Amino acid sequence: MATEIELKAWVNDPHTVKEMIETFGEPLGSYVKEDSYWLPLADISSDPGEQKRGSLGSGVRIRQENGQVLVTLKKKEVREGMEINDELEFSVSSASDFESFLRFLGFAPWIRKHKEGEAWRWQNITIELSLVQNLGWFAELEILAESPDPQTLEYARKSLLECLEKIGIPETNIESRYYTELLLEGGLTQR
Repeated sequence: MATEIELKAWVNDPHTVKEMIETFGEPLGSYVKEDSYWLPLADISSDPGEQKRGSLGSGVRIRQENGQVLVTLKKKEVREGMEINDELEFSVSSASDFESFLRFLGFAPWIRKHKEGEAWRWQNITIELSLVQNLGWFAELEILAESPDPQTLEYARKSLLECLEKIGIPETNIESRYYTELLLEGGLTQR
């Protein structure tokens, strides 16, 4: 299982940030990501205002991107504004078939997220400049690591903060809440 170490920050001026990234980042291309998050039915509150993360955190994510369907389950943690995620991910041939499988197991759709933008690579960091529907613009900086040991986490933290500064975003713009939490706060549940 890979460990994903990332931080995200609100972007006030996406045009300027993109120009900054393009001065040093290697382009990886644009993307459109359609995510649906599924929880056990017992974890979904009938009152969306009362909904919290379930026993599986943000649940099972089904991502559709570039004709691929990826299923992800993350063990999430936030430390010093960084997300540290142990991630189990695999592909399936059909989103609708896998959704039927989840329904059979007692899961239900919880939240949908639409994200589009562009990605770059700098050193060992993937940089995404994303417009998240109903939320706004974010810069997402991510490092994949073999393990979340303290030395690796400290190196990642310093590298991610250096990259954030390099693209002109102040540390005060770091958002430590998960996208699912932000969408919940806005009342944007699946149902």
